[in-house]
Amino acid sequence: KEQGQDALATSISRGSEQMKVLPKTRKKAGSLVSLLKEAKSVLIVMQNNPDPDSLASAMGLRKIANSQTDAQCTIACGGTVGRAENRALVRYLNVNLRPLREIDLTRFDLSCMVDTQPGTGNNSFPADVIPDIVIDHHPMRQATRECRFIDVRRKYGSTSTIVCEYLEYLGITIDIQLATALLYGIRSDTQDLGREATKADMDATYFLYPLANKRMLSQIQWGRVTREYFQMLTEALKNARVYQNVIITSLGPVENPDIIGEVADLFLRDDDANCTMCYGEHDEKILISVRASDESFEANKLIHRVVGRRGTGGGHKTYAGGQMPLTGLTKSAAARVEQQISRKFLKALHVSEHPYTKLIQI
Repeated sequence: KEQGQDALATSISRGSEQMKVLPKTRKKAGSLVSLLKEAKSVLIVMQNNPDPDSLASAMGLRKIANSQTDAQCTIACGGTVGRAENRALVRYLNVNLRPLREIDLTRFDLSCMVDTQPGTGNNSFPADVIPDIVIDHHPMRQATRECRFIDVRRKYGSTSTIVCEYLEYLGITIDIQLATALLYGIRSDTQDLGREATKADMDATYFLYPLANKRMLSQIQWGRVTREYFQMLTEALKNARVYQNVIITSLGPVENPDIIGEVADLFLRDDDANCTMCYGEHDEKILISVRASDESFEANKLIHRVVGRRGTGGGHKTYAGGQMPLTGLTKSAAARVEQQISRKFLKALHVSEHPYTKLIQI
């Protein structure tokens, strides 16, 4: 992380510079615009509970469509924007997010996915409908290969970086709001260039930093929270169990799914922890977030071992998320599923269930 912060500091002194445009970006940007020009209406779908990278990527794609075509764009998600900084970003961008359940897909000439893919489980796009466009930085899904336009770069730290490269190559002016969103999207997904960031992410940061609203970046990062947020943190701390260098906690039913990942991030700051898992119930599903301090844990593979065939999941080597359905299960059956999640997680890490200690004593 220190290297990432050094890189960010360097970007301040270097100022705005032209981004290096890869041959792949030139080819993809041209194909993307050609496809967008065929449409009069475009639907842009994000994750159910979009993070800054999802939001910024969607806004960037809308900017491309608006500047290069006459298409009208609608941005939608299947859930809510819960995390405080994400809500602050939405307010700053003044973006009108539509609930996906209220969308008639037949009204759109093109459907796009950003920062997510078909079959991941973290979006509510109908499983029997193939989107036309997918732009993402997560591992390629089999269903994605059937789409008309695909740009999946799993080595990139953020989808915002891909979209930023498009904008630069196409010569589209990036206004201060979009620059702020894209920069925050990159910084958020890479933890200030300290987590799985590539040279492309750093170059995009160098390019965007002078264009962004620095004061707003700070306000977004430290978005205000409700008192219910602290109640959820209390629940997370009370339930947290320590197995050697692993921390597991459950939140029970949650209204804001974003807090599950936030708690997993928070517990990884523990001096002795090298892997964490947090889970909670939302919308008849168990949502799971896994975080690791080292790429050797391969969180993206770990989450698949946890959810098995019953659920879906994905992510990167140091962070991943998954979900398992609870529809039709009794409370006791749902409790058994939660126990299995913890057991599978520990087994995959070769860590014994016993003994364990409480993270804090209450």
